[in-house]
Amino acid sequence: MMSKSYTNLLDLASGNFPIMGREKKRLPRVMTVAGVISELDDDQANSVTSEGPSSVVQDRIIIVANQLPIKAKRRPDNKGWSFSWDEDSLLWQLKDGLPEDMEVLYVGSLRVDVDSSEQDDVSQLLLERFKCVPAFLPHEILSKFYHGFCKQQLWPLFHYMLPFSATHGGRFDRSLWEAYVAANKIFSQRVIEVINPDDDFVWIHDYHLMVLPSFLRRRFTRLRMGFFLHSPFPSSEIYRTLPVREEILKALLNSDLIGFHTFDYARHFLSCCSRMLGLAYQSKRGYIGLEYFGRTVGIKIMPVGIHMGQMESVLRLADKDWRVQELKRQFEGKVVLLGVDDMDIFKGVNLKLLAMEQMLRQHPKWQGRAVFIQIANPARGRGKDLEEIQDEIRECCKRINESFGQPNYEPIVFIDRPVSLAERAAYYTIAECVVVTAVRDGMNLTPYEYVVCRQGTSGSDYSTETNGPQKSMLVISEFMGCSPSLSGAIRVNPWNIEATAEALNEAISMAEAEKQLRHEKHYKYVSTHDVAYWSRSFFQDMERTCKDHFRRRCWGIGLGFGFRVVALDPNFRKLSIDAIVAAYSRSKRRAILLDYDGTVMPQTSIDKTPSRQVISIIDSLCDDVRNTVFVVSGRGRESLGNWFSSCDKLGIAAEHGYFMRWSADKDWENCGQGSDFGWIQIAEPVMKLYTEATDGSSIETKESALVWHHQDADPDFGCSQAKELLDHLESVLANEPVAVKSGQFIVEVKPQGVSKGLVAEKIFTSMADAGRRADFVLCIGDDRSDEDMFEIIGNAVSSGALSSNTSVFACTVGQKPSKAKYYLDDTTEVINMLEALAEVSDISSPPESP
Repeated sequence: MMSKSYTNLLDLASGNFPIMGREKKRLPRVMTVAGVISELDDDQANSVTSEGPSSVVQDRIIIVANQLPIKAKRRPDNKGWSFSWDEDSLLWQLKDGLPEDMEVLYVGSLRVDVDSSEQDDVSQLLLERFKCVPAFLPHEILSKFYHGFCKQQLWPLFHYMLPFSATHGGRFDRSLWEAYVAANKIFSQRVIEVINPDDDFVWIHDYHLMVLPSFLRRRFTRLRMGFFLHSPFPSSEIYRTLPVREEILKALLNSDLIGFHTFDYARHFLSCCSRMLGLAYQSKRGYIGLEYFGRTVGIKIMPVGIHMGQMESVLRLADKDWRVQELKRQFEGKVVLLGVDDMDIFKGVNLKLLAMEQMLRQHPKWQGRAVFIQIANPARGRGKDLEEIQDEIRECCKRINESFGQPNYEPIVFIDRPVSLAERAAYYTIAECVVVTAVRDGMNLTPYEYVVCRQGTSGSDYSTETNGPQKSMLVISEFMGCSPSLSGAIRVNPWNIEATAEALNEAISMAEAEKQLRHEKHYKYVSTHDVAYWSRSFFQDMERTCKDHFRRRCWGIGLGFGFRVVALDPNFRKLSIDAIVAAYSRSKRRAILLDYDGTVMPQTSIDKTPSRQVISIIDSLCDDVRNTVFVVSGRGRESLGNWFSSCDKLGIAAEHGYFMRWSADKDWENCGQGSDFGWIQIAEPVMKLYTEATDGSSIETKESALVWHHQDADPDFGCSQAKELLDHLESVLANEPVAVKSGQFIVEVKPQGVSKGLVAEKIFTSMADAGRRADFVLCIGDDRSDEDMFEIIGNAVSSGALSSNTSVFACTVGQKPSKAKYYLDDTTEVINMLEALAEVSDISSPPESP
């Protein structure tokens, strides 16, 4: 059943937007070599794919973000526009970490409103001079997209603010979500106009464009695409309150690599994927990956840095700037603490002012000596919450200055205007300590800038001491993305005003030698982990994650934001009923091995008793004297024997082959290596211990095995407990003749030498020894235990149990990576295929040949 969240999204995903505005003229596709300029029809239904990467066109990367790294202003005569690079933009700076010969193209919107009559000329100009492709959003979409869904819903939620009331935070509004999807669709159209899918990389940035990967992946199944989230990603308890939570997760998973600033943000994302989509991640050789329909989606954890070259250039240019000396004179004899923040409800500016007030009250020695300078950059958002914070900040400044101010001394200096990087660097230079107390922040590079400015450049006035060692101090919130990287900073909980006040006092009272050591440690990290290091690392991981794209077969399935790409081995294909029926008809000795749960019985069925249709089909197959038919299952022999009691000629291998019988009139054989089950007395108490400690878990007792199930437990806790139980059991059973294995939501202990693969081998060998070597093999199953059967089939050919001419159909259920060469989508297709074989047997069942 499709969730309500998909309302209207099928139309949106196909490009039918009632609020889109008029059709814009399309840009020509950008080519990097001579050739025919082609256009890609937006209404084309099929994905664009190719069998291999181009060897002619050089690699190119398309950077996609909400805003282009471009400054735009009207010409003085009001005729046309003047454009220049925004060198403060991260998107412009990250080029330093990319390969020198790589072409960089930008797709994004402009910060200014360009009239529709000028948009084509502006687009052409930006493409030719800056290699930028602007996305022009209609006004009705832009307002709902940016100020609506992005700033009123995603931004607060990702910063842990829930809309408990209509006036506190933004309640979910489906029209805003539709505008968000529509805007992402427009961005995708601009990318499609210029992309060369075989040779280009695409790097998407931030929460504004989280569903863009789905639009691009739908068109280009092998596109090499990464996404980096610059904001926090909230815990699953917060994120799952979002009504379109699964749509966004699935859209992000259409990327090849997803980047986060910290492990906490990545861990929250992985937890959401586990709890909402049932996906488990794996860590291998330092890399984290999510298996998603045959694709491995990489998870990258790498905090961004600053542009060292730009900072050093600013310091050199500012050497003669009067501002440094003026500030030194203005605050001579004072200890300066500095805050630099955007005017935002999550920056905690009001909290740090309260902490400063508390410090002056608790430590009177700083009255008249300590000055707190707060620079507040203009607000990017708007709303009642922001207005309330601004009012509180102004009231705090006024109250503190009235309470502790003296002639020629104000403890709080509040600068509420835009401040250039050069002027900001001057303030950094004179500040003894920088204080950043955001209650939640994705990264925040203010501490990095401060450390570099305090280091200065050789022979520069921007050095904190003329010839002496440099020093700096940081008091930062533990809820910021940069906090884990700055181990020498004093970390605080900004909500704890008293503790923050003590941290301020500690920072400015600390011994000079200690300040120097902490500064050296920070500068070494900041100077080596700059923006180029970050972008280089991300791009290298994107290359590694995408290296197999052109080796695998890929195709898209699903509707709306349920769309995903299935990537499989080139030799893996869907089982053709016509092909298997033809091979079945030609053969004389057939081996048919069927798993039960998930193969002929849906996993979701509560009643696991086989239907009359299944019994009838298996009976027909067994009645054909040319067939040897087995049900090979992990279930107990009693259940299977009762369910298939009417199938006299059916062979059954129960409990993965520990018990086996060739037909109903034969006795059960014990295929295990021994009958000593003393290990149960050791394993069962351990399992009971974990069952009591893990709500939702249970123990299944079989005749030959014990199975601990945690499917109904909390996903994270259940997986964690399963790993612990596995280690515990392996330790206490090390000297016992058993195997301890983990599976899908289970940990199983069973005798050694028992597997479905050994069952298959025994059946093939017995048929060959009886002079009835199989010339047709059908082996079908759906889970990890069935892979043993698929693997053994190849070995059976080399051992002589099967001939090289045997028609082999190893088939898994579901489109997923497997050792089988064929697949069927579900149990319905399995039953239809078996029914087709049974019909052939019913038409003609000859007497058994000698």
